[in-house]
Amino acid sequence: MYQPTDLKKGTVCQLDGKPYRVIEYGQKVMGRGGSIVNVKLKNLVDGSVIPKTFKGQDKIEPAEVSNKSVQYLYSDGDIYYFMDPESFEQFELNTETVDSAVNYLKEGEMLNLQFFETTIINVELPKNIFLEVTYAEDVVKGDTSGPVLKDATVETGLTVKVPAFIKVGDVISVDTSTGEYRERKK
Repeated sequence: MYQPTDLKKGTVCQLDGKPYRVIEYGQKVMGRGGSIVNVKLKNLVDGSVIPKTFKGQDKIEPAEVSNKSVQYLYSDGDIYYFMDPESFEQFELNTETVDSAVNYLKEGEMLNLQFFETTIINVELPKNIFLEVTYAEDVVKGDTSGPVLKDATVETGLTVKVPAFIKVGDVISVDTSTGEYRERKK
């Protein structure tokens, strides 16, 4: 069982039989009255976000969540196909479950699927992913008043702000949590 102060950002807990991930955490000390913890919880099944307040003596049940390493195969419209490389078991996910991960999916790429009991609740991407630039805008010469950034489209269709020296064919690292450019692959 978790205490309210254990609910740091990213912790997965269970309320009313549903899994939640803590996305915001705040604690207030009330002097003699102890402390209260305010959190925002994201439902890992339907994606809804709820605020919740816990008092010092409350007990919170941890969620039994497991991960499985899978390979992304392909998409067929609104359905995305993944395969366990050891058992060759295949998983079909709809666009709602894949969510924003769709911008980073490359055929053959390894990633994790997160399960709650037997239901797939999340696609977990690596922190950074390398993607090839398929289109890059031209930069206006002489425009150096600040950092020169331009739009570039990568192989998955995602548009990323990149420095002026990036060109078509370059492979860049993109932060999957923010969608921002990190570096050019050497």
